[in-house]
Amino acid sequence: MSQTTVGPRKVTERQNWTEATPEVLYDKCVTLANNLWWSWHPEVVNLFRDLDPIKWRKIDHNPVVLLAEMTAEQLAERASEMVLSTRINQAHRRLKEYLSKTRETWGARETGVLGSKPVAYFSAEFGIHESVPIYSGGLGVLSGDHIKAASGLGVPLVAVGLFYDQGYFEQQLDINGYQHEEYQDTHVQNLPMEPAIGVDGKQVTVSINTRDGVLLAKVWLMHVGRVPLYLLDCDVDGNNPQDRELTSRLYGGHLRTRIRQELVLGVGGVKALRALGIAPGVYHLNEGHSAFAPLEVVRERMADDGLTFDEALREIAHRTVFTTHTPVPAGHDRFDAGLIEEHLGPLRDKLSISPAQLMGLGRVEPQNEHEQFCMTVIGLKFSRRANAVSSLHGHISRRMWAHLWPWRVEEEIPIGHITNGVHVPTWLAHPMHQLYDRVLGGNWAQRMGDAKIWQNMYHCDPGELWETHNELKSRLLDFVRRRLGRQGRRRQEPDEVVEAARTALDPNALTIGFARRFATYKRADLFFRQLDEFATLINDPQRPVQLIFAGKAHPADEPGKQLIKKIENLRHDRRFAGRIVFIEDYDINVARHLVQGVDVWMNTPRRPKEASGTSGMKAVLNGGLNCSILDGWWAEAYNGKNGFAIGNGSQHVHDEITDQRDAQYLMQALRDQVIPLFYDRDVDGLPRHWIAMMIESITTLASRFSAHRMVIDYVRKCYLVAAGGLSSEMDRL
Repeated sequence: MSQTTVGPRKVTERQNWTEATPEVLYDKCVTLANNLWWSWHPEVVNLFRDLDPIKWRKIDHNPVVLLAEMTAEQLAERASEMVLSTRINQAHRRLKEYLSKTRETWGARETGVLGSKPVAYFSAEFGIHESVPIYSGGLGVLSGDHIKAASGLGVPLVAVGLFYDQGYFEQQLDINGYQHEEYQDTHVQNLPMEPAIGVDGKQVTVSINTRDGVLLAKVWLMHVGRVPLYLLDCDVDGNNPQDRELTSRLYGGHLRTRIRQELVLGVGGVKALRALGIAPGVYHLNEGHSAFAPLEVVRERMADDGLTFDEALREIAHRTVFTTHTPVPAGHDRFDAGLIEEHLGPLRDKLSISPAQLMGLGRVEPQNEHEQFCMTVIGLKFSRRANAVSSLHGHISRRMWAHLWPWRVEEEIPIGHITNGVHVPTWLAHPMHQLYDRVLGGNWAQRMGDAKIWQNMYHCDPGELWETHNELKSRLLDFVRRRLGRQGRRRQEPDEVVEAARTALDPNALTIGFARRFATYKRADLFFRQLDEFATLINDPQRPVQLIFAGKAHPADEPGKQLIKKIENLRHDRRFAGRIVFIEDYDINVARHLVQGVDVWMNTPRRPKEASGTSGMKAVLNGGLNCSILDGWWAEAYNGKNGFAIGNGSQHVHDEITDQRDAQYLMQALRDQVIPLFYDRDVDGLPRHWIAMMIESITTLASRFSAHRMVIDYVRKCYLVAAGGLSSEMDRL
C-alpha cells in the first residue's frame, strides 16, 4: 500500500492493525477516508457522520477534513461515546477485503486480455462525491458512475482527468433571483489525493510542447475503489502565471483556455500513463474533450516501432473507443487553424504530417479551408468503435455525422449506442436497499443486472414500499426546508420569510422534482406556458401539487440565467408561494436527496436534444415515477405502465409549435393521469394503482439502466474487441 498523508499522519501497511489504541483507530479511519469506496457505502458514510454530525454537514461530507480537525484521542473518545470502534474495524476490514479479492470479480472471469492491457478511460470531469468538486453535471456524474461500476465489477481500468482546484462554480441567487457564480479554492490536503509516483520513483510531471512554449502538468492519484484516477494539474513551478491557473476552473475561460485544457487532458494524459508504466490496451474517450489523446499514442508508436503515420493511425484507431454525448451542435468543441497549429504544431512535426493534413483530421470535409477543427470529428475518425448514449441518440448521431461516411447509407454509419446507466450503490437510499434485501434476497446487489431478480418486486408488500417512500420524502422535505432557510438568511430576507421555510411544503402533497442544467432546450418553464391553468391545477385543496427545482446555468448562458430568475421569482406570486421552490447550488448532494424523495421526476427536453439523461434512472431505483418527454433513455424505457409520457414522441419542424404542443401534453398528463392516480386511495389510505406503477417501474427498469449493465456492455461490445480479445464477429455495436 502506498503512503498517504492526512495532515502530519502517515498510514503504512506495516502497522499492527489489531492494536486497540487511539492511533490505530484513527489510522483505520484515515485509510477509509483515502479511498472513495466509502462514498457508496452508507454504513461508512454514517460512521463518519456520527463522529461529528454538525461538522459533517458544514464540510460537505468530507472525511479527510473531518479527520484533519480531530486528534486521535478525540476520535477515540467520540468512538467510545457512540460505540463506533466495532463499526470502524468492520468497515476497515471490508475495504481491505474488497481491494484484495480481485480474483473473485466478474472482471477476473470475463475480461481476459484486459488484465494485462487495461482500459484507459479519459474524461474532462468526474462526479464521484460532492466533497470532490471536479465535476459540473451529467457528463461528470456519468464518468464517476462508470469508474465506480468498473471497480465493483473488477474491470481492469484506469481513469484520467484534470484536477480543478476551483472546480465548477458555487451558485447563489440574489434577492431578485439572478444567478451569481462564486469559485472556492479546493486544497489538495483536503482531498483523498496523493502524488502519482512514476517508474522513476518521483511524482510524475509531464511536459507538452506548444509553439509558444512548454506546458507542464503534475499528476495526482485518487483511489476510487479498485480504480486509480489520475488527475493532471497545471499549478506547477515552471509554468507562467496564466498557465498555472489553466486547470483552475472547469469549463471556464475562452477558446484558448479550452484547447489548452484539452491538450493537457489528451496529450498530457497519455504521457502521464507512460511515465507511470501503464500500457493501455484500450483508450476510451468519453466525449470529444480528450480526443487529442490518440495523436500522442500514434506519435509513440511511430517513435517506438518505426511505423508510418497511416500505419500507426490504423492500429490506434482499432484500440480506441469514442463516446459522443450531445446531439446539440454547440456542444461540440471547434477550433480554428491558428489555435490548432499553436498547440499541436510541435506534435504535428513529429507525426510528419502537414498543417492541412492535421486540420483535415478534424473536419467533415478535409479540404474545406473554411471549416474549423472539431473534436468530435477527430474522435470519430480515430476510433473503430463509436457509440451514442441511448438508442434514439444513436439514430440522431448517425444522421448528424453521416457526411463523414458519404458512401454509406445512414443505417450503416458506424456509430452504435450503449445506453447510459447509474451506479446503484451511489444513488440508492439505504431504506430502499434494506427493502430490496428483504424482497429480492440478500445477494441481489451481486446480480443486479439479472432481470429475473427484479421480478420478485411483484411480491413486494405495497404498504411497506409506500411507507419506505414516505420516509424518504420526509427526509427530502427536511433537507429542502434547511436549504430554503439558509438561502433566506444569506439574502437577509425578513424573519417571517426565513421562519416560513421551516414549514415549507406539504408532506402529503404530490411532489414533483425538476433538476438539471438550465439550458433553454431543457425547457424548465414548460409548466408555465399556461400559467393560469397550471395555478388552478396545483392549488386544488383536495389534490395539491408542489414542485422543487434545482439547477445551474453556465456562467455565459444569459437565457439560462433568466430562466432560473423566472422560476425563482414565482415565489412572489401568491398563487405559487409555498408550491414552487428553487434550491440553490445543485450538486451531487442535492441530486441525491431529490431523486430519493420525490413522487415524480419530471423531464421536459425539446426532443431529440436529450442524448440520454440519467437523473430519472436514479429516481426509478428509489420508487419515484418518471413523467417525461419521450426522449433520450425514456424513449426506450417507457412501456405504458411504468411511468408517464408527455406527448407521443413527435416534434414539429418549428420549435415554437413543438413547445406549445408539448405544454398542452404536459398539462394533460398531469390533469388526467398523474394527479388522479396519486390521489386515488383505498380504505387504508394507500394509492394502490400508483404503488403498482412504482413496482412496475422498478421491475422493468432497474436492471436495464444500471451502470453495472452499462460497463458490461462496454466490455463486451467495445473493450475486448479493441484489445484483441474477441473475434471480428463482435466488431460492431
